[in-house]
Amino acid sequence: MTNPFLRVRDFLTEVTAELKKSSWPTRKELIDSTLVVIITVLILGIFVALADLVFLRIIAFLTKA
Repeated sequence: MTNPFLRVRDFLTEVTAELKKSSWPTRKELIDSTLVVIITVLILGIFVALADLVFLRIIAFLTKA
């Protein structure tokens, strides 16, 4: 049976080593990516809202008849 504290230490050591190998985005890349995500979410949100409104009107028209 191994010591759980040693296992945690080994895990954290490996995590640190893997994070050092990672390539991190620059500040500009991060800001650009964030703006793309925000704009995409806004566009999709507007599309879903409009589609919901159109389907609501269609269903209201069909159920009135």
